[in-house]
Amino acid sequence: MRSHYCGTISTAHDGDQVEVCGWVHRRRDHGGVIFLDIRDRTGIVQVVFDPDTRESFATADRVRNEYVLRATGKVRPRPEGTVNPDMPTGEIEVLGHELTILNSAQTPPFQLDEHSEAGEDVRLRFRYMDLRRPEMQEKMQMRAAISSRVRNYLEADGYWEIETPTLSRATPEGARDYLVPSRTHPGEFFALPQSPQVYKQLLMMSGMDRYYQIARCYRDEDLRADRQPEFTQIDIEASFVSAEQVMALTEGMLKEVFNDLLDVALPDFPVLTWDEAMRDFGSDRPDLRNPLRLVDIADVMQSVEFKVFNGPANDPKGRVVALRAPGGAELSRKVIDDYTSFVGRYGARGLAYIKINDMAAGADGLQSPILKFLPEEVTQQVLTRVGAQTGDLVFFGADKSGVVNDAMGALRNELGRDLGLLEMDFAPCWVVDWPMFAEGRDGTLSAEHHPFTQPIGSPEALLADPLAAKAAAYDVVLNGYELGGGSLRIHDTTMQSAVFEALRMGQEAQSKFGFLLDALQYGCPPHGGIALGLDRLVMLMTDSASIRDVIAFPKTQTASCLMMAAPSPVDEQQLRDLHIRLRKSEGQ
Repeated sequence: MRSHYCGTISTAHDGDQVEVCGWVHRRRDHGGVIFLDIRDRTGIVQVVFDPDTRESFATADRVRNEYVLRATGKVRPRPEGTVNPDMPTGEIEVLGHELTILNSAQTPPFQLDEHSEAGEDVRLRFRYMDLRRPEMQEKMQMRAAISSRVRNYLEADGYWEIETPTLSRATPEGARDYLVPSRTHPGEFFALPQSPQVYKQLLMMSGMDRYYQIARCYRDEDLRADRQPEFTQIDIEASFVSAEQVMALTEGMLKEVFNDLLDVALPDFPVLTWDEAMRDFGSDRPDLRNPLRLVDIADVMQSVEFKVFNGPANDPKGRVVALRAPGGAELSRKVIDDYTSFVGRYGARGLAYIKINDMAAGADGLQSPILKFLPEEVTQQVLTRVGAQTGDLVFFGADKSGVVNDAMGALRNELGRDLGLLEMDFAPCWVVDWPMFAEGRDGTLSAEHHPFTQPIGSPEALLADPLAAKAAAYDVVLNGYELGGGSLRIHDTTMQSAVFEALRMGQEAQSKFGFLLDALQYGCPPHGGIALGLDRLVMLMTDSASIRDVIAFPKTQTASCLMMAAPSPVDEQQLRDLHIRLRKSEGQ
């Protein structure tokens, strides 16, 4: 039906007869001449109809935005003074001879151009319309291009793409599973995979050696701007590799993708230990574009009488830090109060600060409600340690280490953006040497990554002091987002059993993972891998605010689909076939 895509027509086609198909992006009637901007996924071309082509002109007069058309005409240069330099096809136009309306359209629910101000709920309700917008088409094209580059890179290195099941059994991956009832096994359920983790390890045991998959995964968890209940990850696993080899593969792949698609040369990825990341940034996913650092001052505060500081300073599980905000002395009290409310979301009970109006004036050059509680020599020691200068503001965090890290790490990010401190477009890094376990409030342990991660050390050392154990794990971080997580995996039964014992899984380990423990006894090679979030990678590469903008049909933050009204009730017969009876909630 067409000879050319709209966005591919150029001055090289001057004088050519072309046929284009697409949607009416805009219609303009200028003194008896009708201009139709026709759009397809490659771009927009201007087609002109004048009264000389009576039938086609009459058809052009009837069309409206989003009508689907087929137009035939001759390419010509635009008249002098009408060239549009902001449009790839802005130097030419098509003088229309024939026009066919392939389908009409109702008035769109929102504008499909850069001026659209439709709310996200409307865009998701009419997602098939939203995806017509050039901005959204560019993001979908970028997503496809990233997937293609990843496949080419991995296959050139000998990796095979192997599909793993999406109907499996529940595994402890850190979030709730989506369950699928079995019709043929009454009362039993499949689980949709949170990741292909166990399957890809079994592939290594099967001698597949190098595996990858662009895998669909599911997690029934609370959502954020960068989370979805169903998501896509670039899943990689290899046998007989070191952590450094997996990291080098991943780094090389990301550098090539950024260079090919954005013409961006990513720097070498610095390597931070988990301890260093938490110490300097309060986060295991630090944004290295931001030069601000947290500075420990507990040793200075241990002997002060101010309990807000000396309590955490003398608590083995506490932390006291200072954070210098360059030029922050100009911040108003209202802005500081807003930052106080901000850190409160992370559990902080307040936000102390000192303004440095004149560093040379000593105590007389400082402004703060906490100065009366601190000896002058302590104040000066703190300001010297953080490198404070005239015009700066220093914030303080004092509480349990977890609260301080969460609150002050988030404040560091907020200040970096608000004060315009970000120094580059992209800043990647690796975070390594993770804790093997995290301790819950009830004293129970959970795997920091997953229970198949290889601990550093012996099974005996692991069981003697689980919280001191480190893992052979590595996360790749970009601009403050965890882009991917990986590790070397456990490849022997003794260590895997020790991890299950540390997690106090008991008989649950055998019932859930007996097949894995059995497989480990039949010659499992050392292996490791990584999984990267494709949605998050596309979000960062397209500078999008949310991964919902880079997924064709995403869910809302309540895990629902507005377009298809899903989830939805099912009829009674379907429930009977699945041996399910619904219980009424209280009040019904």
